[in-house]
Amino acid sequence: MQGRILLVDDEQDLLEWLSVVLENEGYAVRVTTSAQDALKFFKQEQFDMVISDIRMPDVSGIELLKLLKKHDPEVIVLMITAYASVETAVNALRFGAYDYLFKPFKLDEIKLIIKKAFSQKRIFADDKELEKKLKERYRFANIIGKSKSMQKIFDLVDKVAKTNTTVLIHGESGTGKELIAKAIHYNSLRASKPFVSIDCGALPDELLESELFGHVKGSFTGAISTKQGLFEVADGGTLFLDEIGETSQAMQAKLLRTLQEREVRSVGATKTVKVDVRVVAATNRNLDEEVRHENFRKDLFYRISVITLNLPKLSARKEDIPLLVNHFLKKYQHTAKQSKKISNECLDLFLEYPWPGNVRELENAIESAVALAEQEIILPKDLPLRITNEDAAEEKNHDAEDSLKGKVEMFEKELIAKTMTEVGGNKNLVAKILKMTRRNLDYKIKRYEL
Repeated sequence: MQGRILLVDDEQDLLEWLSVVLENEGYAVRVTTSAQDALKFFKQEQFDMVISDIRMPDVSGIELLKLLKKHDPEVIVLMITAYASVETAVNALRFGAYDYLFKPFKLDEIKLIIKKAFSQKRIFADDKELEKKLKERYRFANIIGKSKSMQKIFDLVDKVAKTNTTVLIHGESGTGKELIAKAIHYNSLRASKPFVSIDCGALPDELLESELFGHVKGSFTGAISTKQGLFEVADGGTLFLDEIGETSQAMQAKLLRTLQEREVRSVGATKTVKVDVRVVAATNRNLDEEVRHENFRKDLFYRISVITLNLPKLSARKEDIPLLVNHFLKKYQHTAKQSKKISNECLDLFLEYPWPGNVRELENAIESAVALAEQEIILPKDLPLRITNEDAAEEKNHDAEDSLKGKVEMFEKELIAKTMTEVGGNKNLVAKILKMTRRNLDYKIKRYEL
């Protein structure tokens, strides 16, 4: 079915003819000669389009149009009339009609208008769905974390999003700085405008300047056409300057001027262009230290750090690891032939591992494990070697005294073996005495080949 259409006209012959034509085109059609009945049907059922005559004996088509739009602002209303009047047509459009036709109209003409209207309706619905998905994707609830440190971040993001204040996000690589920046944007009044991001540390000054501010044709070798900069592209929205701490002093000066004057000048241009852009910057450097060492401009630092969000590293919020693991398992299930679950042994390893690559490293580990695991349960053998440390285990067992860590492991091995002997091999009792989880004890026993 192409869609549901309600036909309203006091000419019975026209209704019957038009309903047959539209049903043959694949539309579901309901007809009535009364505007009052039309309104009643519209409230009781669901219609995608209403085609109504303008002049009717009980209620005028314009009044019906107003009532329909009040009930459902998105309904498509096509007006038809035998009385050609510019004023009437303008009124119909002013009150929300999609279009109008004068009787007698051609069959191909009304078919084309209806087809075009439904096509635009689908595009509009797709755009709204995309916008909804974007907002849903970057809701605070979808930034995984129940730890106190992350809850504080959520509270700050919630407050900051409602303002136009410049924000600086500080955190190690892989902690989710861009995800937080998107959450700020998509929960702000700028959500319907562009979110544009750039990695400032990935480009040399000349290219970075061209990307940010644009250039005019012929301004430098290779500038074969005029290019709009990202500040202009993001006009009305948010520009995310990732790794701003990697920029040069010269680039910092240009960024400061743009933020102060709220205008940009393309490379090679003589005129400036006003822009309305919210800037969210991010860095993994300690910019306080960089300012003290005169590697970063103090005035720019104060300009971008009106509000600072410090993202915790993953090792500082390990209570979030099980939540993140489940999230990434669901995300990458489509890459496996069967759904995967994480074993308790793997979860214990995740809780012990320091995660130098933070959340990004955890996500990569889960993606890899889901793709490689042959069974439903993901086991330690399915994880990257750096997490299980299996590649070094044999060497450590042979030469454990060569390092402090080796000596600690040797002591741990002897302590577990001694306790096992003293309690007659009762693993639950051993775990209780050594204050370990039973799962962790089982893993240690297997690792040390006890």
